[in-house]
Parts: sequence; structure tokens; C-alpha cells
Amino acid sequence: RRDVVVVASVSCIYGLGTPQSYLDRSVELQVGTEVPRDGLLRLLVDVQYTRNDLSFTRGSFRVRGDTVDIIPSYEELAIRIEFFGDEIEALYYLHPLTGEVIRQVDSLRIFPATHYVAGPERMAHAISTIEAELEERLAELEGQNKLLEAQRLRMRTNYDIEMMRQVGFCSGIENYSRHIDGRGPGSPPATLLDYFPEDFLLVIDESHVTVPQIGGMYEGDMSRKRNLVEFGFRLPSACDNRPLTWEEFADRIGQTVYLSATPGPYELSQAAGEFVEQVIRPTGLVDPKVVVKPTKGQIDDLIGEIRKRTDADERVLVTTLTKKMAEDLTDYLLEMGIRVRYLHSEVDTLRRVELLRQLRLGEYDVLVGINLLREGLDLPEVSLVAILDADKEGFLRSSRSLIQTIGRAARNVSGEVHMYADSITDSMKEAIDETERRRAKQIAYNEENGIDPQPLRKKIADILDQVYREADDTESVEIGGSGRNASRGRRAQGEPGRAVSAGVFEGRDTTSMPRAELADLIKDLTEQMMAAARDLQFELAARFRDEIADLKKELRGMDAAGLK
Repeated sequence: RRDVVVVASVSCIYGLGTPQSYLDRSVELQVGTEVPRDGLLRLLVDVQYTRNDLSFTRGSFRVRGDTVDIIPSYEELAIRIEFFGDEIEALYYLHPLTGEVIRQVDSLRIFPATHYVAGPERMAHAISTIEAELEERLAELEGQNKLLEAQRLRMRTNYDIEMMRQVGFCSGIENYSRHIDGRGPGSPPATLLDYFPEDFLLVIDESHVTVPQIGGMYEGDMSRKRNLVEFGFRLPSACDNRPLTWEEFADRIGQTVYLSATPGPYELSQAAGEFVEQVIRPTGLVDPKVVVKPTKGQIDDLIGEIRKRTDADERVLVTTLTKKMAEDLTDYLLEMGIRVRYLHSEVDTLRRVELLRQLRLGEYDVLVGINLLREGLDLPEVSLVAILDADKEGFLRSSRSLIQTIGRAARNVSGEVHMYADSITDSMKEAIDETERRRAKQIAYNEENGIDPQPLRKKIADILDQVYREADDTESVEIGGSGRNASRGRRAQGEPGRAVSAGVFEGRDTTSMPRAELADLIKDLTEQMMAAARDLQFELAARFRDEIADLKKELRGMDAAGLK
């Protein structure tokens, strides 16, 4: 199919099994064809599916009489194969939990559960070349009197070889990919890019960051692999399980669109000065006004600006140069009675998203960060971005970094950027001039076309909402309710505004519950949620989280209505 969009991270330049091997080892099934059931089971095991009649999970299959159910590692739906003797009688796609048939098909293809698969002949050849390399490397290590490293390598590699010989797979099999693919030393691995047709279109988002990252991944990976090889954890051929070098990556791409508000030198050189600018926004919003202020008394000035924004129910981003400075500023703002949070690299990804969601919801007003308040943050509620120490030249205060940071205030009609600096550096001047150029163009377009800038209205969505939606029927089966309403609460008859919970605290009616009791219930459920998470009962914890979210929403509604 050519109508396919694949979204991938920079890791798409890491090695993957070859497309031809992946296709050759797939299993094609068609209604009416004769395939012995036991023969099919052996085929599935050969391509790394595991039989599990009790726990039906991704990458496994189960057998019930003349029926074989499979959950492919790449599909959301399960596949059911019904036999009549040795003939395939019917093929279905079905929901893996409820067993509900989604659709019936005449034919389908089941791809391997892992990308590193090889036929018996290729695997036997790979094992022989691995053994030859092992003997060579052991002689080298023993010649250097590295006996511990030699013994470590011998034990690990012989174990892996035995696993490959017996089951066709081992943990870390990708480190033997050069032997399995039949590649020569130093040759590039097959990657996701090799699965595309020659005329595919590549779009590189935030190219000013992505392009240098692609260029640096090879050396970063190689330095780690050299240590593994040196200390006898891996054979030297493991170094060929690697990301592409920049030159190899450039050879594999054709039509490429580089997307960035601040293109880097490589993209600009590739375009030879010709590029498309998308400055005009459909909403009529313009780039924020930039104000430069002295550093003397900057914190007092910042607090005054924050209070103005919070009075108008708007949010503020503050960016500092160091982690210590961000921590100290956060502590000071808390002492001054400002609701503030601190975003840094040690906060895990989901927690970062939750922090940004809470900022938009108004659970706090100010977010202090260092390098994470740049690309990709879309926060319409933020009307002020404060940049401390804007005149300190460096990575975090380069013209590109400043332009990206300035853009975080461009989603609000009254967006402003305050730079605190004692002098205007070349980077500041370039960033301010570029922002003013875009702003002038946007204002002129709005005046010419009679456009009144409209505030961006963006739904405040929980990152886990999609997970909850997909789990609707799961909950209905586990709880005995009917879909999502079983855990998220049903409307009380005759009273549309209040919910009667029918989830993890079945039968508790919140319709007439006083505010204080509702708050206590939320606290109690939060404790139960944390306890469930500690006990690794994540599905139960997720249901508690659902209930808490609904009750908090109800609590906010009561506060807005002035109810006690």
C-alpha cells in the first residue's frame, strides 16, 4: 500500500531485520486451503510466536480444538483461524478480550513476532560464522592475558548460540544481526527506511534539533559498544548492530521536507536559500511583543508580572539557565504564595505531560524550566514567557533557542515575552528582529483582510484519554457494567448535572454528597489508587484514577456554583 503514514522517532535509523527476510518468513493463510493444524502451530513457533492457552497476550497464540487464536505483535485485533479437518474453514479478526468478531476475511498474512527471523539454513550459517568469530576473538583476548573477559565472552556467546540452535532466537539477537543478515564487517544494517519504496516522502519535524541528533547517534552508540566488546560482553560484530551514519542516512532519503521555525545551517544549505515560510496563522494570532528589561530587581518585577497574569486567569512560563537557579526560583516563588511547579529532565515523560495539563487547567499558574520549555509546547493559556539571563551567550540563549522560547507565547492574543538582560547580545538582537519581522507581516495581513485575532481554543485532553477509550469494553467485562459508564459514573435519573458512581465504589451515590464529604472521598480514593499501583494492580489503579478525575470535575463544578 502507498497510502501509509509512519510516525517514527530518530531511532528509525537503528538496525532492523531485513525487509526480505521479514516477508519471506511471513505465513499466508487463505480460506479453503489445506494446512495441517499442527503444521501451522509449528510455523507460528518458527516465527517466534509463543503458545499460551491461559494468558492471551500480544505475540502469542492459543489452541482450542479446531480453533487457533493469534494476537500478532503488530496488531490491536486478534486473528481466529477455524479448521475443518486440515482445511481452513474461516478467518476472522476479533477483539482479543471480548472475543467479539469484528470482521470476516478470505485471506490474511501473519508476519513474524520479531524482525530478527531467519530460516533454518540461514540460521545454521549464521551460527557457524558466529562460532568462527568467537574462536578468533577468544584467541585475541587470551593473547592479551584477558582471561576473565575471554571466559565471560565464551559463556555468554555459547549460551546465545545454543538458544538460537534450539528455538531460533535469543535475548539480544540483534547483536548478531550481521551474521544473520549475511552482511560484511562495517556494512550498514537494514533500517525502517529500507521498508519504504524508493520514492517515499520524508518529513523531518523540528529539523534544527533532529538533523544534528541523527548525525551524532552513530558515535554515541559506538562508544558504548566498544566498551562492551573490550570487556568481553559482546563479539566485535555487535558494533555492526548500530544506527546509520549521517552519510548512510543521506543516501537512503530522497524527497525530504524539513520543518522548523528556526532552520539549521544544513537545511538552509540544502534548500540553497529557497524555502517556504508559514508565518500567517489561521486564527490571526501574531507573534508576541518582546520587552527587554534590566536584571536589577528582575525577580520583584517578575512577581509583579505574574500577579497581573494570575488575576486575569492566565499562565506564565519562566526559563532559567541552570537547574540550581530553577530550584531556587521555584522555592522563592512558593514562599511568596505563588502556585508554581518546576519542570526538569529528571521528570519522566508522562509526568511532564501531566504537569503541562495541570498548568492549562489552572491547578497552578507558573511553570519554571530550563531547556524543556522550547519546541512543541502548545499552551494557549500562557500569556507571558519570562527569559532570565537572556544576555548570557550559549546553547540555551542562542538565537534559535530564543526564537523557539518566544514562540511559546504566540498562542495567546495578549502574549508577551520579557527578556531580563543588561545588554543586548547578537543572539538577542537576531531573535528580536526576526520576531518583529514576522509580527509586522502578520499584523499587516490581518489589517489588510480585516481579521480580528481569535484566542486559540484547544481541548485540554488527558494523555491517557485514548487508553481509557480503548479500555471501554475491557471495563465492561471486568466490572460487569456496560462500557465506559460502568467506571466513569452514570447520570442520576431526573438530575442531569450530577453523577452516580457505579465503578470501583459501586453503589455510592454522589448526587447529594456535601462538598467536604466529596473531598474526603477523593482523598480516600487517591490513597487506594496509590496502594493499587504499589501492588502492581495497574488496571484497578486506572479505574480509581477515572473515578477521581470525574469527582474532581464535579468538585470544581460545585465550587463554581458556590455549593457547600
